[in-house]
Amino acid sequence: MNTINSTDYKFPQQTSVYKGKVREVYRLDNNRVIMIATDRLSAFDVVMPKGIPYKGQILNQIATKMMKATEDLVPNWLEATPDPNVAVGQLCEPFKVEMVIRGYMAGHAAREYKTGKRELCGVTLPEGLKENDKFPSPIITPATKAEMGDHDEDISREDILKRSIVSEEDYKVLEDYTRKLFERGTEIAAKQGLILVDTKYEFGKNAEGKIVLIDEIHTPDSSRYFYADGYQERQDKGEAQKQLSKEFVRQWLISKGFQGKEGQELPEMTDEYINSISERYIELYENITGEKFEKAEIDNIENRIQNNVLAYLNK
Repeated sequence: MNTINSTDYKFPQQTSVYKGKVREVYRLDNNRVIMIATDRLSAFDVVMPKGIPYKGQILNQIATKMMKATEDLVPNWLEATPDPNVAVGQLCEPFKVEMVIRGYMAGHAAREYKTGKRELCGVTLPEGLKENDKFPSPIITPATKAEMGDHDEDISREDILKRSIVSEEDYKVLEDYTRKLFERGTEIAAKQGLILVDTKYEFGKNAEGKIVLIDEIHTPDSSRYFYADGYQERQDKGEAQKQLSKEFVRQWLISKGFQGKEGQELPEMTDEYINSISERYIELYENITGEKFEKAEIDNIENRIQNNVLAYLNK
């Protein structure tokens, strides 16, 4: 299978490389970074052994489209996309929290609620909610950012400020930006017949000290979507919602006895299953953007990326 699972470039003016769960970030000495979206797949904070064809292209292209669709509300780090898998932009110092915002009680919030918890990240949850019910208003439930392989942890606004992870002045900006982005993302999703259920945003400060949006935004890896059509009917009947996210991968792993816990073995992903995941990601792209997915040339992805990035840098 033609996928890009790891890179080892030496770009002009390159000073360092950081490899996250899915993206690889090349830092240049002119306050710029080259972010490459690989085809790696992460679930339960574990990177799967095989890449998913076109996944990096899909995530990168959704994220860049969403950045452009929200840049009038919130400044972001992005400057150019010289290759389908590549974004180039400002070097930023990331805040050590992820701003998670939830409009519905789904996923992690629902699992916590089922155990009897009525508070999440310092936010009190109403009694009498069912899984996938809409919250009276969206709630922000931050998480501390984990290093590769570690689990993100819930944290309250109060603890963030008490531990000086983010200053109060900056945190107010992060909250404001998070709510504005979620509102716009909800509007974009509605036009596609979708519900933006929950998502996460990451922010950093650029060289001028300005707070900007970084990383990905409104992708199926960072967000959960429901189909709007039939949502209320399914809720009334107590049926599962039709989801548009990588939750289908998590559910497959759970069915095979894997949730990233110690002692559990990763199930084998056959080529047939890998291709089915790729097809599902293409479906996600087309549903989220409303556009047909155009497959990039993947005969030699490493060379394609290098040639496109060098052509951009040499302009």
